[in-house]
Amino acid sequence: MHQAAEGIDGKRRTKDDPESLQVARELNLKGKICPYTFIESMLALEEMETNQLLRVIVDYPPAVCDVPRSLKNEGYEILEVSPINESDWAILVRNKEVE
Repeated sequence: MHQAAEGIDGKRRTKDDPESLQVARELNLKGKICPYTFIESMLALEEMETNQLLRVIVDYPPAVCDVPRSLKNEGYEILEVSPINESDWAILVRNKEVE
């Protein structure tokens, strides 16, 4: 069983809860469309270390499905896809080991 901790908002979280994980880099891709959202996400991940977390912000509706699916197909772990507000979404990705 995972030990839970209380977050700043008072919610109880475990170490595997995406909201409690430390994001190494945030990539704001608002205003960009596919395939650029996927390409820029891949380029950012290639610069990061194994197991680091990337938070990708998108506002292009197709990117909400396409980016996670494409990154998963490339071997990256998608931890969460969640709305930020009415137009923006956050995609949380764990970087993979270099092959």
